[in-house]
Amino acid sequence: MKLRRHLWIVTGGTEATAMTTTVRLAFASSDRKRVDQHFGSACGLAIYAVNEQQATLLEFAQFGDLEQDGHEDKLTTKLALVRDCAAVYCQAIGGSAIRQLLAVGVQPIRVEENMPVERLLNEAQTALRAGTAPWLPGVRRRRDDPHRFEAMEAEGWQE
Repeated sequence: MKLRRHLWIVTGGTEATAMTTTVRLAFASSDRKRVDQHFGSACGLAIYAVNEQQATLLEFAQFGDLEQDGHEDKLTTKLALVRDCAAVYCQAIGGSAIRQLLAVGVQPIRVEENMPVERLLNEAQTALRAGTAPWLPGVRRRRDDPHRFEAMEAEGWQE
């Protein structure tokens, strides 16, 4: 499998940006504009850095033509590429890829065919502001934290 990587170096930033939660999100896309690919056979993956104020394209990796079935080794490169992402948005995904993504802490998310990436980025920013996305680092810890009930009790109850 041949992999071509296009890398954009992101520099700068402000103090406010540094204080917000930033996550990396990947999108299985042929054109960086819409999610139109099966994860395993995706010809391209667009990776964005997303925080409450902005979404920045970090990288667009292009792959050769791949079939959907078989060729499990095709996932190795893609899994390495998205390892630092909180989630991967795709049109479809196989069970093996789901298990492997979840094993490295990446949430696979199936979306409708040709879903605009910009819309998904806006939804992700809204979820970041509200703290409601299940793929947010803090949300998982809060839900799985064994001391969460003690913290709730300490806050008190108001009717």
